[in-house]
Amino acid sequence: MWGGRFAAGPSAIMREINASIPFDKALWRHDIAASQAHVAMLGARGIVAADDARAIAAGLAQIAAEYEADGVPEDWDLEDIHMTTESRLAALIGPVAGRLHTARSRNDQVAADFRMWVRDASRAADAALAAFQTVLVERADEHAATIMPGFTHLQTAQPVTLGHHLMAYYEMAGRDRSRFGAALARMDECPLGAAALAGTGFPIDRHAVAAALGFAAPTANSLDSVSDRDFALDYLAAAAQCALHLSRLAEELILWASQPFGFAVLPDDLSTGSSIMPQKKNPDAAELVRGHSGRIVGALMSLMMTMKGLPLAYSKDMQDDKPPVFEAASLLDLSLAAMTAMIAGTTFRADRMRAAAEAGYATATDLADWLVREGGIPFREAHHITGAAVKLAESRGTALDQVALADLQAIDPRIDARVFAALSVDASVAARTSYGGTAPGEVRKRVAAARQALGMTE
Repeated sequence: MWGGRFAAGPSAIMREINASIPFDKALWRHDIAASQAHVAMLGARGIVAADDARAIAAGLAQIAAEYEADGVPEDWDLEDIHMTTESRLAALIGPVAGRLHTARSRNDQVAADFRMWVRDASRAADAALAAFQTVLVERADEHAATIMPGFTHLQTAQPVTLGHHLMAYYEMAGRDRSRFGAALARMDECPLGAAALAGTGFPIDRHAVAAALGFAAPTANSLDSVSDRDFALDYLAAAAQCALHLSRLAEELILWASQPFGFAVLPDDLSTGSSIMPQKKNPDAAELVRGHSGRIVGALMSLMMTMKGLPLAYSKDMQDDKPPVFEAASLLDLSLAAMTAMIAGTTFRADRMRAAAEAGYATATDLADWLVREGGIPFREAHHITGAAVKLAESRGTALDQVALADLQAIDPRIDARVFAALSVDASVAARTSYGGTAPGEVRKRVAAARQALGMTE
């Protein structure tokens, strides 16, 4: 390929460190699509004779069929997917294959191929997130009124509903989709035609190539075109944030499935056993999702460090851009599939959730609110009164709504019998009717809006 400049071929070490075909063969569909668009443009512009353009297009189609059937061969002497395909094309149609590389470089070629691959990965992530949201909405609808303890600092805070809790992850997934959508909008420009770094003197039509490959427009600066990997970093940033959300949900499912909580029974087909303890049912799928998040964040850090000090335009360091993206995409796809299946298949123990909500003085804030609302007491004073009531209930080992009225009035005489209507977990949840609150009616409103947004049938 570049032997005319060199007296000797590369050493074995150079051959090994330079070859990217073991991983960039994943780009073969995009490489052939880009080559087809490029040669069609060369033929239309008269840069390559029509007969030669047709021969090249037919050869590329044959190679695509071969790769589809048998995979991409790995010849490290050919370095990468681009030269592997060009070499095979020459074997099929002869020297005319060399005309394909007119007015382009491997620099803009790989930038276009990789951008198209990342575009597909972003669309796949969005589709997987939509499926994940659909399952969350279905289960939230089912459990719109299922009471559970809400936590802060992993301590019982206030009663909420399971539906409300699940819809929190629906919102997170929506933000994840917006990030992938924004990344797709920014990467919607085609770098092909920028050549090595300076553009080309051939009368090419970059707009036609961009349109043929499904891009809105060509990139506007040839130096930036071959230097840019923002699209890959955008994908990894969105993937990392998404993985963090999945990891948080995985952690909650792990806790809920543990015997001390007992809130959930995870699906058998997403759990494993122990080699020594027959009673164990381990939440391994959830734990692996939690673990994968670290690898996905690591992929983002890896590419950021690769790109942080590179001058314009192309440097060979950028060959290392693809492995972290490929790994992150594979892990994210698997994590989304696992969490979608886990939410769909988990059995939630409403009885255990309710008992936990009732046991943790979760309605203490409702007592304080009642004192403010019915007694006209400033909230800070109401907070102090409520704290004394909780301390009394705790010392007697009883629930807050089981403390005798006389005992509550001994703490503050402004408390009357009406307070007990506010102290049950049902009353507490029902009272949270502010927009975005946990009241079952509010949860069902949010579920209905989500169903409409996702195009789900009732």
